[in-house]
Amino acid sequence: MSKKDNFIKDINNGYLSKGDSITLGGAILDGEAIAESHVKIPLKTLNRHGLIAGATGTGKTKTIQVFSEQLSNAGIPVLMMDIKGDFSGIAKEGKEEGFITERHAKINIPYNVSAFPVELMSLSKQSGIRLRATVSEFGPVLFSRILDLNDTQAGVIAIIFKYCDDNKMPLLDLKDIKKVINYITEEGKAEIEESYGKISTSTTGTILRKIIELEQQGGDLFFGELSFEIDDLMRIDENGKGYINIIRLTDIQDKPKLFSTFMLSLLAEIYQQMPEKGDAPQPELVIFIDEAHLIFNEASKVLLEQIETIVKLIRSKGIGIYFITQNPMDVPSGVLAQLGLKIQHALRAFTANDRQAIKKTADNYPTSEYYKTDELLTNLGIGEALVTALNEKGIPTPLVATMMRAPQSRMDILTSEEIEEINGKSKLVKKYSEEVDRESAYEILNKKIEEATQVQQQKEEQTQAKSSKTEPSTTEVVTKSVLKVVTSATFIRGVFGVLSKFLKK
Repeated sequence: MSKKDNFIKDINNGYLSKGDSITLGGAILDGEAIAESHVKIPLKTLNRHGLIAGATGTGKTKTIQVFSEQLSNAGIPVLMMDIKGDFSGIAKEGKEEGFITERHAKINIPYNVSAFPVELMSLSKQSGIRLRATVSEFGPVLFSRILDLNDTQAGVIAIIFKYCDDNKMPLLDLKDIKKVINYITEEGKAEIEESYGKISTSTTGTILRKIIELEQQGGDLFFGELSFEIDDLMRIDENGKGYINIIRLTDIQDKPKLFSTFMLSLLAEIYQQMPEKGDAPQPELVIFIDEAHLIFNEASKVLLEQIETIVKLIRSKGIGIYFITQNPMDVPSGVLAQLGLKIQHALRAFTANDRQAIKKTADNYPTSEYYKTDELLTNLGIGEALVTALNEKGIPTPLVATMMRAPQSRMDILTSEEIEEINGKSKLVKKYSEEVDRESAYEILNKKIEEATQVQQQKEEQTQAKSSKTEPSTTEVVTKSVLKVVTSATFIRGVFGVLSKFLKK
């Protein structure tokens, strides 16, 4: 049997799927596309997470587009965190070009244009569905980790949450928790010390500065109501296609704190709310996190541990998470070890450090008798990638160079008019467009301080009034003394005595 025949047999057996699957493209051997071998990923294993990596311009975005289209066709909703803003074209039909027809002929996969149901979302004031969460929903542990607080500072945050729970004061936005911090160090200091113990003003000052830092990165826009409901990510349209929810993040590339805050809160919320799915035939939701290094580069050790824990546990809820970055080394080893599907586009070796990184990257993939992985990594063409996944039994599939199929939707961004058209038809935009500012800790404490001030003023006024009644003025004292003298019997007798003598004369 020839090398080609062995290759076809190994790849077809390795990527055989009894259940439903998605097709990424066709296998490549010695630079030639093999029409008889398709790279198929079982839907059953898509909750095992994955990595899509490669240098700029090698085709990562189109791979995510193809992946998302196939998921949507299978009735699986997608959440895409779009940092660069080049993913929105998936809402419109593509156009069949000559190079697309040629590519699909090589891999023997029919090509049809199609549009997909899309919702456009935003963490800022960009048009679309506003994504928000309340401080209370984060809880003291997660909120402390977002702020990168030490144990002492985290303990103070726990006291703040407990105090607010005990006094039925919702923590909705950042101004709420800032107000509570100010209150417990000033007007309410004695109250807090009596019930919860002493709190250092230097500690609360540090916490306040970190909250202000988060606020300056856009946290004031993110924290608040109406909180986004996770069920709204799980929608299927009337044609049975899963909605592709695109979070437009083009304006927060320089705000990694906000990005990591949102991502971690979203994963935590999904984990808490979604029921256990066990060994489900397909995922409930697949999340793509573009430019994943923005999370990991800025994350503290504690935050990284939190992310790793959630990634480990959330797959049992039927959620798949896929990290997109330029180099696999951008992803911490603890997280990388949890990723079952790896799609590796070409890497560039311009320096000695680049070559070392490529060798390390090659070590992350299964060995193959058909490829020299470290060499192939620099020779892959645009729209080609090395792929390894997990089969239905959870066993890694053979490493295969893949010619990726072309997206069925538009390979370009939407115009402003098209964005407005999508938002205008969206029920979720209307649902989340209004900002709700109900009574919370900020208003309750302001009212409490105001009432305390009024009570104090009333006490002072009563004291002054009482004081003025019990202490007569000098004039009153003199007048009373004169009247006492004038009306006394001795004085009257004396006056009559003088008058009688005067009359006798």
